[in-house]
Amino acid sequence: MLSFLTFAGLVALVGALPTGDVEACEAPKPCASYTLINTRGTAEPQGESLGFTAINANVTAERPGGKIYNVVYPADLDQVSTAATEDASCYPLPRQRGQSANQFLQNLQIINQIHSTLATNADECFILEGYSQGATATIDAMFNITDAAFAAVKGVFLIGDPVHKAGLACNVDISGGDSTFDVNGVYVAAGLKTGIPDAWVPKTLDVCNYGDGICDIKHGDGITEQHLAYIMDEGAHKLGIDFILKQL
Repeated sequence: MLSFLTFAGLVALVGALPTGDVEACEAPKPCASYTLINTRGTAEPQGESLGFTAINANVTAERPGGKIYNVVYPADLDQVSTAATEDASCYPLPRQRGQSANQFLQNLQIINQIHSTLATNADECFILEGYSQGATATIDAMFNITDAAFAAVKGVFLIGDPVHKAGLACNVDISGGDSTFDVNGVYVAAGLKTGIPDAWVPKTLDVCNYGDGICDIKHGDGITEQHLAYIMDEGAHKLGIDFILKQL
């Protein structure tokens, strides 16, 4: 047992220790520079997708250092979106049957944009966004984004996703609820795609509106009005804004 004098001595010693601020573990710093890579849906004109204009305007106003990159690809009705995933001259992938040379050789796409940007700024952060066919292109790209590029992508925000897969933790409906948690998109239902890669699920939000026949074939068929609702729906916009700001 410690004597009273010994105990008193210890108390005095502790009291004499420096009282400067203790250095705590730092939380991850917000991204000082970031790029929102947005990939539009079928038949949308080249440029920023209507599904993300309000979201991106709010994010870049709230968080300095942001840039918007609009993926250049045909977004044709044939639904071949591999052209959006890469600059084939730098990161070759097998050319798909029926894919035109124009689509295959499109430059400055999702994968190349990430790699070329990181080559000049290793600290750049990215958010990937995809609407409808653009979501398919984004998910196709995920399978080829690894290592430093994977770490640089802080989040993925998808709407009206044909590759929506039932039961994934990233699934929400347009209100942030679970009414489309257990539904499949057209490509998954047809066995043409396998869904979002497992490693990407924790940093993805896959928003599917109930009755959207592209991401929810259980309650909708084809391009329904619910598939177009993301453009004007303030709830969908808030989901995107809050998610992206949190990830950055």
